[in-house]
Amino acid sequence: MSTAHRPGPAGRASAERTVLRLARPYLGRLVGAGLLAAATEFAGLALMATATWLLMSAAGQPPLDRLTVAIVAVRALAISRGVLRYSERLAGHDAVLRMITDIRARVFATLAARRSAPHRSGDVLSRLVSDVEAVQDLLLRVLVPGSAAALVGVLAVGVAALISLPAAGALAVGLLVAGVALPALATAVTRRSAAEVAPLRGALATDAIDLTHGAADLAAFGATDAALRSAEQRARRLARLERRLAATGFAVDAAGVLTAGLTAAAVVLAALAADVPGVLVGVLAVGALAAVEVTLALVAAARQLTQLRPGLARVAALLDDGTPTPQPKDGVTDLAGPHDLRFADVTVRYRAGSAPALDGVSLDLPAGRRIAVVGPSGAGKSTLAAVLTGTVRPVSGRVTLDGQDLSAYAEEALPHAVGGLLAEAYVFHATVRENLLLGRAGAGEDELTAATSAAGLLEWVRAQPAGWDTLVGEEGGQLSGGQRQRLALARALLAAPPVLVLDEPTEGLDPTAADAVLASALAATPADHSVLLISHRLSGLAELDEIVVLDAGRVIQRGRHAELVAADGWYRDQWLLQAAAERGYLALTP
Repeated sequence: MSTAHRPGPAGRASAERTVLRLARPYLGRLVGAGLLAAATEFAGLALMATATWLLMSAAGQPPLDRLTVAIVAVRALAISRGVLRYSERLAGHDAVLRMITDIRARVFATLAARRSAPHRSGDVLSRLVSDVEAVQDLLLRVLVPGSAAALVGVLAVGVAALISLPAAGALAVGLLVAGVALPALATAVTRRSAAEVAPLRGALATDAIDLTHGAADLAAFGATDAALRSAEQRARRLARLERRLAATGFAVDAAGVLTAGLTAAAVVLAALAADVPGVLVGVLAVGALAAVEVTLALVAAARQLTQLRPGLARVAALLDDGTPTPQPKDGVTDLAGPHDLRFADVTVRYRAGSAPALDGVSLDLPAGRRIAVVGPSGAGKSTLAAVLTGTVRPVSGRVTLDGQDLSAYAEEALPHAVGGLLAEAYVFHATVRENLLLGRAGAGEDELTAATSAAGLLEWVRAQPAGWDTLVGEEGGQLSGGQRQRLALARALLAAPPVLVLDEPTEGLDPTAADAVLASALAATPADHSVLLISHRLSGLAELDEIVVLDAGRVIQRGRHAELVAADGWYRDQWLLQAAAERGYLALTP
């Protein structure tokens, strides 16, 4: 496996800043959680120091009234520590869970919008789950405890200085070692291994998806053993990395324990040299141990941050709202449409020397024109759609949008002009509403109703107890094939790009429903928007402006429906076969 890209210090800091920008709406809650965490740790430190003073003073059998305040303080500090810890966890988790909800929604929407990006489903799962959890850990396990430890360390030195300046100096040195040197050491020894963990976990998530959902395909091609070996190699590599991280963590923790002991010894020696009373020497020693123990939270925070950075970088790549929306090159900025699109002698080959998937194809799709592309399986229909959306580049010929070559448009900008329902439209494990809003964020209920009505899904939505909030399951598993296709079609109609591509929009529907949905979808498309319909069915094409018949990547017929039915050729033969098959289907349907 190739080594994952490791961002430099500037890139790591940028990733953290990008994520932390999203925490601004919850800053008050997070600051409150940090102060509660600091109060918790300081209460624990004060409890240890007060209890030590109480025990050492009690050994001298003084009058009880001299110990009353300390006894009450010990009880108060013990109770307050638990209350403060609970309050800190409540405040911190409340802020972080609210923030994580927003981040998951943004990651979800960004991944869905980047249809042409090479994200496999396992990697998408990793980004939505483990990588987003890295943001949660950044706040709860790094920033909150780290800031609390730093604050308590400063306060501990200040209190020690009131008793003995030399002892406070020794304590400050020990805290600097525990809070600065050891975290730097922990970062250095874990950085290399941690940089590989997040990509490996993403790859293993992909392997898990491939080996479960793709088991039949792997078996059919005899690739099961190879896939298992690859997954096992990654799992062993991940196990080795995690063992290495555990071993280095143990070594750094041991150094922390040693630092705590040495700091306490140095504080005792400094206090004795300054003629500090014996009771206060004991308080300083125990307080030093407790303060160093609290400050060692910075070591854990540094180690955690190092391990989180790859995941944070992956999330930040999707959340960097500081990057302006990419615009088309050559000065073309208006993507709202309408647009004129043209193919001129386009040829596509997927491998050098292989037969072309498209061979000299030309067609015009000006604004408002509606064209169907039909042909047998493997004719090149889906390849034509892929060229149109910019995911496949021709080896020769030219595709232009408003006279500009399609390659002149930024990949992220092109979907604003060209898009729709492609061959493998993804349905997410979310509600009907959330899946639809990926087409147009902020669409109102009237717009959702119009889109689902045009796709023939509205009655089903209204029949569900949860309505628009009905969960559709992983990859739309709670829907039938036809319902899943209607949902994807409704999302494409809601997006309403000026050049609408519909690749098999009625797949999985019976003939009657297919004709009704196709007619409704075409009627719902604005008159100045062009439509490229890819279909294996020839029914419902009579009103289109042109029908292009592909076979082996070449145009073998073109014209209107009536013209092609009247002429000899593939279209007429297929029309007669499909018409006979559908009449037989309808005759057998109750």
